[in-house]
Parts: sequence; C-alpha cells; structure tokens
Amino acid sequence: MKNFVVKTIANAAALAVAVWLLDKITLTGGSTGKKVGTLIVVALLFGLVNFLVKPVVKVLTFPLFILTLGLITLVVNALMLLLTSWLADKFDVSFHVEGFWTAVLGGLIISVVSWAMNMVLPDDKD
Repeated sequence: MKNFVVKTIANAAALAVAVWLLDKITLTGGSTGKKVGTLIVVALLFGLVNFLVKPVVKVLTFPLFILTLGLITLVVNALMLLLTSWLADKFDVSFHVEGFWTAVLGGLIISVVSWAMNMVLPDDKD
C-alpha cells in the first residue's frame, strides 16, 4: 500500500512539472487545493492506464521496440498520456493534453521526473 501511495505522489509531481513546463498541457481549477486534488485524480488515472493498458501495448509493439532500439517507448508514453487526457475529459476532470507532439514531450518529462522522484522517495517492498 505504501508503494502505491509513493508511486501516486511521484506521478502527481511529474504531472505537475509537465503542466508547469508545457503550455499545451493544461490543468484548470480555482484554488490551489482543487488543483492538487485534480493532480492526484489525474495521477491515479495515469497510474491505472500505465498498469492496465501499457503492458498490452508494449507486447504488441515489441517488434517496433527492437527495430527502433527502444525509441518507440516515447510514442507509447505519449499515447498513454493522451489516453489519460481523454479519460480525464470523460470523467470531467480538468486536465487536457493538446496534440501528439506535446504528449511526446510531456511523456518524456513525466518519465524523467517520475524516475527521479522514485529514486528520492522511500520505497517499501514489504
């Protein structure tokens, strides 16, 4: 359970950095508290998408992974971010990613920040 909370916090922080750096990834809301709540909900959606959909996509794109020497991972991460944006729209959560190339750059930022956050935050394997 603690590992789930740590990963959600890391995803929320990574999403916050992507929203802060890229103008075309938007998170709207009135107060700071609402924005933090929205970030947590989006982080949960993003985690769910990465848990359920990403493994299937990785298996289906395995030949492309070998062919591109792993660069297809950027496209897969972008598609997961776009899917999260679409789901957020369906659940009326104020998070939006505008365009594929923004999603590619956002996915790259989220991957780097999430990796750094997971290195810093405690990881309880019990």
